[in-house]
Amino acid sequence: MPGGRLTQQERQQIALGLADDLAYAEIARRLDRPTSTITREVMRNGGPTAYRADLAHRATERRTHRRRQAAPRDPEAPAQAYGRDAEAVREYEELFTTVMMASGMPTMMARVLACLTLTDAGSLTASELVQRLKVSPASVSKAIAFLESQGMVRREQGEHRRERYVVDDDVWYESMVASARAIAQLVETARQGVRVLVPGTPAATRLENIARFLDFVSESTARAAEQAREILRTKPETLSGSTAEPRSDRG
Repeated sequence: MPGGRLTQQERQQIALGLADDLAYAEIARRLDRPTSTITREVMRNGGPTAYRADLAHRATERRTHRRRQAAPRDPEAPAQAYGRDAEAVREYEELFTTVMMASGMPTMMARVLACLTLTDAGSLTASELVQRLKVSPASVSKAIAFLESQGMVRREQGEHRRERYVVDDDVWYESMVASARAIAQLVETARQGVRVLVPGTPAATRLENIARFLDFVSESTARAAEQAREILRTKPETLSGSTAEPRSDRG
């Protein structure tokens, strides 16, 4: 399997694969690259609908140039546990952040959530987030307020009365439930519009169809979250010696 950075020719092949609506795994197979490499390349350069090989290549060259000119990494940065590759962890955190941004999450909120999620303890203080992300305390505070409102982060009292921000298994369940409630509110609003616009008219019919669709999505989301909650409470089995790569198709 070839190593190193993607070439311009490989990026052109990625663009052609996306145009043909190929899955990331299939594009990766054709280029003899890991699926994660293709996923990261596409998501950090506009996503599957906006990816352009020439722009992606120039953007990568600019990032490489900035890294070469950047100051050495903070010597006080936390060491990686379990023998992890620090650079691989950094790149994965960037990929995780980019994918959440592509789903609609604001940049700073995605960075904070990724940082918390990829921490073994699952929790950090505001000062630790500021140090790790190299951002202002105000940026962290705003991101935490947003994530907390979405049910994705909770607060708990730490040592010396310092608040810790926690992302644990139940947070993802609560987030899905909050999402279902938000969709249910849209359903109610759409049905109010049906009454205002007079049932049977084109606009009212459109709103009624929207309400029916979202009602189904809301109920299905809440039901699936409840049924799958137990998964979050069980430890996955470790397959020793397994080299199987998780499926990473688009969508």
